[in-house]
Amino acid sequence: MEVKVYGTSNCARCKGVYEMVQEVVAEKGLDADVEHVTDPKVVAAAGVMASPTLAIDGKIVASGRAPKKKEIERWLAR
Repeated sequence: MEVKVYGTSNCARCKGVYEMVQEVVAEKGLDADVEHVTDPKVVAAAGVMASPTLAIDGKIVASGRAPKKKEIERWLAR
C-alpha cells in the first residue's frame, strides 16, 4: 500500500497527519510505504490544491483538513 501526505514542510497539520498515519500503520502492522511529500512541483503535479491532502494508493481520501485517527484506520483497512 502506498500512502502519501501532501503539504508544505512548515505545515503543522500536514506533519500531524503524516505522524498519525505512521502511528496507525505501526499499530495495525500494515505493510505500507508512508511518504510526506513537500516538494511544491510534485504536490502540484499530483493535482493537490489544499493541504494537508492524504492519498492512499493514488486516490485522494482527504483534502484541506486533518482527518481523525478513526477515519485513517478505516481507510487503511480497506
